[in-house]
Amino acid sequence: MNVYEQLYAARDDANREFVAKLVPNIPKESILGVRTPAMRAIAKEVFRSGEKDAFLASLPHRCLEENLVHFFVIAEIRDFAECVAAVEAFLPRVDCWPVSDQATPKSFRKNREKLLPYIRKWIASPHVYTARFGLRMLMNEFLSEDFSEEYLALAASPEGEDYYLKMMQAWYFATALAKQYDATLPYMEKGKLDEWVRRKAIQKAVESFRVTEEHKAYLKSLR
Repeated sequence: MNVYEQLYAARDDANREFVAKLVPNIPKESILGVRTPAMRAIAKEVFRSGEKDAFLASLPHRCLEENLVHFFVIAEIRDFAECVAAVEAFLPRVDCWPVSDQATPKSFRKNREKLLPYIRKWIASPHVYTARFGLRMLMNEFLSEDFSEEYLALAASPEGEDYYLKMMQAWYFATALAKQYDATLPYMEKGKLDEWVRRKAIQKAVESFRVTEEHKAYLKSLR
């Protein structure tokens, strides 16, 4: 069976209804409701088979789950240059937040210096889900030992009213408050952020178990 046939065999109608509510911006008929463990298992099979390159080239796909499997396959590629080329070829096809959010390529963590220029380019993209993916990679890879305050300005730079992009910005800044509180706090105090993003970031930080009670109390005063 090809990938679509495997996914169709693993479809789950109840989960399809649940997923459709989470992703209202894509047609419901493009959702099979396959659960994530099954998709990851299929992706590993594809990656280990001789069909990987053919599958990655078979765009556009027919359903949400094929797109998810596509990114899960890319995430397994260990060679950085090959991996980032596959990411760049696929990002323009990403049309919803689950696809941009679920896969994290394994090669990125060991190649942060090479990755950063791509992150800058992705965040500057007018394509919402390319920018969202760039923000998520900045959050995942550059909020700990490789953190720099300039990355906060980079995360604040995307403009526009797209809900899914602004939510990722809020997620980034809430995580930054947990990991780099002192550097991030001015973005909560001085109007450096879109007001909706600022308030949502504070809300997420206040709800986080990673932010201290003392910090939460002060953040609440900034609402």
